[in-house]
Amino acid sequence: QVQLVESGGGLVQPGGSLRLSCTVSEIIFSTDVMGWYRQVSGKERELVARLSSGGNTNYADSVKGRFTIARYNAERTVYLQMNSLKPEDTAVYYCSLHRFRDYWGQGTQVTVSS
Repeated sequence: QVQLVESGGGLVQPGGSLRLSCTVSEIIFSTDVMGWYRQVSGKERELVARLSSGGNTNYADSVKGRFTIARYNAERTVYLQMNSLKPEDTAVYYCSLHRFRDYWGQGTQVTVSS
């Protein structure tokens, strides 16, 4: 059973930065699709960024140019670098791995507020 653990969330002021980390319990294969999603209470979970096996990336329009997803297979870790944070980025952020099925972490809270 693949397990994912997120870390790095917290409280940050608007315009600030955070880096989220997702550590996977086993080797990340090059064919795995890694992603970050977020969810606000009462709303559906939405894609933030996704990194496919070919190195292709997809970002939500709302985060393009501000967020960057990166994976380090040898470290079994996927990062989400978030810059120029806005209050509307406040959400619980989830890491996902797709390998024949979807695996999810427990989520980490990100709050952007002055």
